[in-house]
Amino acid sequence: MGSSWIASSAASTMSPFPAPTNAQRKAYPKSDINLVFKDHYSSKVYTSLSPVAGDLVITTKRDVRFDSIQILLLGHSRTSFDGMATPHEITHTFLKMVMPISESAYPVPRVLEADRTYKIPFNFVIPSQLTINACNHAGLSAAMQDHHVRLPPTLGTWDRDDMAPRMAQVEYSIKARVIREDGDVRTRIMEVIEPIRVMPTSAEEPPLNVTSKDQLYRMTKTKTLRKNLLATKIGSLTAEALQPGPAVLSPDGRRVMSHPMARIKLAFTPESQRTLPPTITSVTAKVTAHTYFSSAPISSFPNLSEWNTPYLLDRRGQFFMSTTLPPVTLSEQPAWTSASSLTRRDSGYSSCNSSNLDISDLHLSSPGSPKPQQSTPTASSSTTSTTTTTTALINIPLSLPTSKKTFVPTFHSCIISRVYTAHLTVNLSARGSANTISLIVPLQVAVDGPTAPLTGSPTPATPPMSNPRHSLPPTERRVSGEEVQGGDENEEAADRPPSFEEIAADEHLRPRLLLVPDESTAVREGRGDWMFASSSAGQSQQPAAQVGEELPGYGESGWGRRTV
Repeated sequence: MGSSWIASSAASTMSPFPAPTNAQRKAYPKSDINLVFKDHYSSKVYTSLSPVAGDLVITTKRDVRFDSIQILLLGHSRTSFDGMATPHEITHTFLKMVMPISESAYPVPRVLEADRTYKIPFNFVIPSQLTINACNHAGLSAAMQDHHVRLPPTLGTWDRDDMAPRMAQVEYSIKARVIREDGDVRTRIMEVIEPIRVMPTSAEEPPLNVTSKDQLYRMTKTKTLRKNLLATKIGSLTAEALQPGPAVLSPDGRRVMSHPMARIKLAFTPESQRTLPPTITSVTAKVTAHTYFSSAPISSFPNLSEWNTPYLLDRRGQFFMSTTLPPVTLSEQPAWTSASSLTRRDSGYSSCNSSNLDISDLHLSSPGSPKPQQSTPTASSSTTSTTTTTTALINIPLSLPTSKKTFVPTFHSCIISRVYTAHLTVNLSARGSANTISLIVPLQVAVDGPTAPLTGSPTPATPPMSNPRHSLPPTERRVSGEEVQGGDENEEAADRPPSFEEIAADEHLRPRLLLVPDESTAVREGRGDWMFASSSAGQSQQPAAQVGEELPGYGESGWGRRTV
């Protein structure tokens, strides 16, 4: 009411007409119209499927003729940009729900009598998703369209700082108005607006497919360690971050139900075998809230594309704010472990992809046997390395300070988006020199749904999904090749771990990649009888078996197996 009073005062000072006198105010007293909510308080937060109920109370000081009364639940997103002459403001109404009022609720005749109080009840339910008409913009992908029909949270009007600029706001409100129709002209006689705060529920999203083109994130980084600028190289340190899980908030957003855990894998390759891995001195983390806003519909995910693209007709803006997380306490240094040595294989196949082959992992002889001497290196040979790469894993808890900030869930609406990133910094020491390595990973903020179901709504029975075999009927489950006929004992058998025979069968049937060794290695290992065919005189030998052709089966007579 105070803001409307300020607006009317400003309008009266600028109007050429004189202000009304006290006699005129008494002759035309102001009517009273209010929205009275049920189970409501100033800091209440509504979530998906929450009821918003109450009464519209109207008291007039004189008889007022009217034609209809409207009560609406509205949702607006608003962006603004500073222009050369006037600010440029865009408003998008994504939610408009009208409370139906029966004809019997209106007085006959339709006149609000003086000094009489009228109460009109209303009851809304916050939807869990918008209709398709909320976003009918063209040129959107299916994934972006799905995000645009989700409810965005309230932005910009929280008690605690929600790290949003004044240029991007999302507002929900209950509006009531009394309308009079004079021919084709509709006049609002009375109107009242009460804002509410909405924190819709959101499900966990799959991990992002971060590529090198996504400049907002930095998932891996390699750094050369030196004692000083002119000193020799100590080693190479590679840090790789794994995407953490989402931070799940309570329905009111004031508590964190599930704290995410960030993980950084460190790989250190020294220049000398005597060089020890670096010492981790401290680990810090901070969360940054990125708010994207535009004057036109956003057609792609702003965090996974080039946001500030030149030569665009629409105006765009980006605002970010960081908050430091509690310091990470390292009770002990992470354990550095060497890369595990590969055990001997009994065939010429390898289970890894050809694009990820490692020369040191393809030596097929036993660890104690001498390595073959070859003039030309092949895939079955191994190189001699004087250094060993050691790895360590660091766990970094991400505890959001909900007591100081308001974290709204990650969302992408038509003209406003909000995403979060976690900046992870590892400080380490190597031979007395201080080094720092930093990574930036995506962080999703989700909101948990209400724990208690709505009154009268049945709770659907959800089958257990922890074991994939539960999705099959009992007559179709098989354990060790035999059919199971259902029952408690069969349920327990389906949940048992696989036997050694099953593990051996899986190992025998696993996908393999053919490695074709050269002639000397093939003859030395006893495979020269079938791998190479005799050619005519004066011609060199050519391989008789190529990748994709039929080869002897595993364990057949044509397969030359080595014994140790």
